[in-house]
Amino acid sequence: MTSQSEVNKLLDKEYSAGFITDVESDALPPGLTEETIRQISLKKNEPAFMLEWRLKAFQHWLTLKEPHWAKIHYASIDYQKNHLLLCSKIYAKTQ
Repeated sequence: MTSQSEVNKLLDKEYSAGFITDVESDALPPGLTEETIRQISLKKNEPAFMLEWRLKAFQHWLTLKEPHWAKIHYASIDYQKNHLLLCSKIYAKTQ
């Protein structure tokens, strides 16, 4: 089994495979809020009913507790650190 220090060493290595795609991207600030949901819906040009459905689902999601299943150990996801919309500007223009 690989030790955590070995995993960390591999994760900290600089990417060396040589494949890099430099693409201009469009992103919202990190975090999950009602405003984030509204912006995603706007960018996707969704109908009003879809936005309302997403906002209602978000309000329900806020009431939920993260499950902790037996013998599974992982760090909690910090949804306020992650970008929930990140796409190339070329893709964004086609939507």
